[in-house]
Amino acid sequence: MGSYNLTDFDAVIAISRRGSFRAAALDLGLSTTALSNAIAKLEGQLGVRLFNRTTRSVSLTDAGRRFVDQMTPALKDIYQALDAVRSEQETPSGTLRINAFATAAREIIEPLIIEFLRRFPEVHIDLVTEGNFVDIVAEGFDFGVRSEHRVPTDMIAIPLGPARRYAVVATPSYLANRNQPRVPSDLLAHACVCTRLPNGAMFRWQFKDHDHLLQVDVRGPVTLDEASLARTAVLNSVGIGFFMESDVLNDIETGRVVRLLEDWTPKIAPLCLYYPSRRNPPAAFKVFVDLARELARSSQKC
Repeated sequence: MGSYNLTDFDAVIAISRRGSFRAAALDLGLSTTALSNAIAKLEGQLGVRLFNRTTRSVSLTDAGRRFVDQMTPALKDIYQALDAVRSEQETPSGTLRINAFATAAREIIEPLIIEFLRRFPEVHIDLVTEGNFVDIVAEGFDFGVRSEHRVPTDMIAIPLGPARRYAVVATPSYLANRNQPRVPSDLLAHACVCTRLPNGAMFRWQFKDHDHLLQVDVRGPVTLDEASLARTAVLNSVGIGFFMESDVLNDIETGRVVRLLEDWTPKIAPLCLYYPSRRNPPAAFKVFVDLARELARSSQKC
């Protein structure tokens, strides 16, 4: 009988969940070759094939499905036991996996992530950014960061700051020989830097007039799918851009860009750190939650 590692079992579950060796390897921080070799070795030790492999997809065999169904609850018990031991650590260590969309990651990187690493240098943070909403439990994350209204109702949530705002900006050189927009519909006469959502749809610029929400389908010379690229285009006077305020606040304060339509950009929901309830969370998990609550308290005082 061969020896087995928990990481081999984690690998089987990751592949079955993702339906892809490549995606599972990324989740696990392995090369696809290393993961494939580990599964081949495990199948050799077990004497059964766990996966049907084709050039397009990977699926569990009947034996693989039974193996995963019986192993998953047992693994959960093992990890809960490990959590209980790690919760007694005097020095927090290990890895915390966090899922966030890109703008949220930029907002929390200094006050939360970097501050945490300064305080607890033996903990490793694995921060994954993606636009699409994911089930953090199913995908193996400890925490998620999303807008308050996107947090699942069965999760514990900590607001990470005050309500946020959008900002409409353009460079002084772009505005030099043009009339500044005074109402959102004026944007239709301007070149705008368009952005695309993760699902492929065009992002509609959002405004508010008293209690009425307005959306404008802007037009322009370029369509981008990432705020940092859009910011570069705006700073090069390609056109007017629409951003989270935090992404361009320094540009506004230094005069690189001029803020437009400020009275039309309402506050929106704050960011939240969220996570599932855990009976015996590891020490690293507990101190990360403590720092998030500290950040929440300090932002409320501002």
